[in-house]
Amino acid sequence: MAEIVSPDCDPRIVFVYLLLTNVIDAIDGPLARRFEVKSRAPAFDGRTIDDLLDYLTFAFIPLMLIWRMDWLPQGWGWTVTLAMGSSLLGFSHRHAKDEDGGFFRGFPSYWNIFAFYAGILFVWGGGWAVAFLMWTLSVMTLSPLRFIYPNLAPRRLRRILLGGAAGWVAVMILMLYPYPHSPGWLTLVSLAYPLFYVAASWQLASSHGKTT
Repeated sequence: MAEIVSPDCDPRIVFVYLLLTNVIDAIDGPLARRFEVKSRAPAFDGRTIDDLLDYLTFAFIPLMLIWRMDWLPQGWGWTVTLAMGSSLLGFSHRHAKDEDGGFFRGFPSYWNIFAFYAGILFVWGGGWAVAFLMWTLSVMTLSPLRFIYPNLAPRRLRRILLGGAAGWVAVMILMLYPYPHSPGWLTLVSLAYPLFYVAASWQLASSHGKTT
């Protein structure tokens, strides 16, 4: 947030910080289970801490970055409020995480990822393209669609998802130096993993529905 409110905000620095939070988010759950935090510190609710931090780093901060960089049409900055509100309701939904099935309910507020592509999309298609996609994802956040919870996916798929995510992050790091004027071909290559994630979520959710 200090970088976001600075007079010469560099979104690349913000994305580096957000990448670090993603690394922490990927390992905090497994570490908590490995060291039996629930039994060692029963007075503290790790789920509440996780939700608070996730809302800040996955929704509030990246959405504030979009607002700060003026990647929305003039006068339509309130769109970030819509996204924040839908994410707030999404996080607070009683069935936001189906840990038994291994799914998130609705678009899982990956606004940090959206913000990364929003800067590029703004260069390619302008603020209205960014706004339209934000409205669509805000509605999807409250929808009954299911998306894979990578850490709780079936073991074979989990390895593919996490391994693919590592390669995806490497490509996005390459895109950072010229950002937001990242090469078009590299941007298209980077979209392969999100498309795979959506397709895998749809397939797994469909097969899960047939067996329940």
